[in-house]
Amino acid sequence: METRLAVMSIIVRSKESVNAINELLHENGEYIIGRMGIPYKERNINLISVALDAPQDKISAISGKIGNLENVEVKTAFA
Repeated sequence: METRLAVMSIIVRSKESVNAINELLHENGEYIIGRMGIPYKERNINLISVALDAPQDKISAISGKIGNLENVEVKTAFA
């Protein structure tokens, strides 16, 4: 199956959503090239960047599940 490279940017506005995001990313770890998380205490948010190499439908599914979490915004850019 053909794969695509993508970068997923996630803004988390509630600490309650962090565990759900980590669980979703862990479940799809085989597709993750790398990830970086930055807590931004001054604004009480967390910024997460995830690089993926996966089929486009899988990337879209992961992005959709994360984006459906409360107080979470996600955008995905494909190469």
